[in-house]
Amino acid sequence: MINDLKDKTSPVENLSREELTDVIDLALWAGQLLLQYGATSRRVEETVHQIGTALGCDWLDVLVSYNAITVSSNSGGDFRTKIRRVVNRGVNMTIVSAIYRLRDKILNHKLNRTQVRQELDRISHKQPIYNRWLIVIMIGLACAAFSRLFGGDWIAFGITFTAASIAMFTRQVLQKHYFNPLLITLATAFIATIITGLSIRLNLGTQPEIALAASVLLLIPGVPLVNSVIDVVRGYVVIGMARGIAGALITFAIALGMLLAMQLLGVSGL
Repeated sequence: MINDLKDKTSPVENLSREELTDVIDLALWAGQLLLQYGATSRRVEETVHQIGTALGCDWLDVLVSYNAITVSSNSGGDFRTKIRRVVNRGVNMTIVSAIYRLRDKILNHKLNRTQVRQELDRISHKQPIYNRWLIVIMIGLACAAFSRLFGGDWIAFGITFTAASIAMFTRQVLQKHYFNPLLITLATAFIATIITGLSIRLNLGTQPEIALAASVLLLIPGVPLVNSVIDVVRGYVVIGMARGIAGALITFAIALGMLLAMQLLGVSGL
């Protein structure tokens, strides 16, 4: 697909060294946001290439790794290579889709470099669509609904809703203070399990194992694991394996948080 882009996006005039640097910065910024918020490696590579060539580069070679993007570009025989690190990771499909829409506008030559920079700044500071309390309630309801799908009764539904909602609130608070993601996962699983474990100690309901399992579903690393498989299948083996390991570490943190809570409460045999 990338090979078909050169003829469509080749510039009429060569870029100066300063202009080439600016184009690379813009393309890398877009790629950083995509990689940071849940896009697959192939999408990141294609988007960086498309934005760079549409803004005037003759060609871009893009290397996507787990925590960095490297671009080597040229215009009129002038070559530049830059690297941009990706530190924080999460899932925000609102930002991912906004970058894709921005790419389409660039490919249709509707924006110049100044406008692209303004749009990237706006997207990177984009506020969440939904209120944090609405997210807490809906996450609680989603996990509680899973408890019903697992065969739980309404008591298990209520316990799961309470545990998952409080756990999600805890997660939001810890993320706001930029704690380590694995520590956040461990603490959130610990809180959810403490609440469901207390219901067991108080003999609330007859299906505690269902509430226990459903209350931590909000932590399941679905996007990293899915992207890991997609990357490996498409030939991005190294980053695919790295994403798979990251997903496994999150799963381990969930299990460790649950184990610590169960040991603290003396709950076992579920």
